[in-house]
Amino acid sequence: MSNDKQVDSGRRVLLATTCAVGGVAGLATAGAFVSTFQPSERAKAAGAPVEVDIAGMAPGELRTVEWRGKPVWILKRSPEMVAGLPKLDDQLADPKSQRNPDELTPEYARNEYRSIKPEYLVAVGICTHLGCSPTTKLQPGAQPSLPEDWQGGFLCPCHGSTFDLAGRVFKNKPAPDNLQVPRYMFAGDTKLVIGKDEKGEA
Repeated sequence: MSNDKQVDSGRRVLLATTCAVGGVAGLATAGAFVSTFQPSERAKAAGAPVEVDIAGMAPGELRTVEWRGKPVWILKRSPEMVAGLPKLDDQLADPKSQRNPDELTPEYARNEYRSIKPEYLVAVGICTHLGCSPTTKLQPGAQPSLPEDWQGGFLCPCHGSTFDLAGRVFKNKPAPDNLQVPRYMFAGDTKLVIGKDEKGEA
C-alpha cells in the first residue's frame, strides 16, 4: 500500500512539473505569436499619414504635429500675411521653389504661397542647414537677430538662417534650401492629412 502511495505521489509531482513547463512554453509561444501583430520598429519609423483637425484655427495661429519623428507646422496665414509674400521675392534665395523640387516641394506647392490653399502653410520645421528647429517669429517688425523691416517668419537659432511665412529661405544665409513641404492633402474643409496626397502615401 505505502509503495503505491509513493508512486502516486511521484506521478503527481511529475505531472505538476510537466504542466508548469508546458504552460510557460505556451505563454511564450502565444506572446511571440501576438507580437507579430504589433507594428515593427521599421514600420513605426516609416510613419503613417497623420490627420489634423484644423477647424477653428484663427488667422496667425500655428499648430505643430509630429510626422515621421519630425515637427510639421501648420500655419493659418492671415490675409495680410498672404498679401505680403510676393513682395519678398527679391530678398529670397529660391522664391519659386526651384531647388530640389522633388525632394522639398510637391508640384501643387510650387507657387508663391508654397501651398494648396494660400491661407495654409504646411512645412517641416527643420532647418535645411544642419537640422536645427527654427523658432517662430510671426510678429512683423524689428526684433533681435532680425532686420528692421521683418515681415514675419522663422529664425533658426543655431546659425541665423531666416525663412519667410512660406518657409522660403532668405539670401546669404547658411541654409541652402527652403523648408520642406511634405506631401499633404485636404480631406474636407476641416481636416488635413499629412504624409499623403492624391498620388498616395509619401
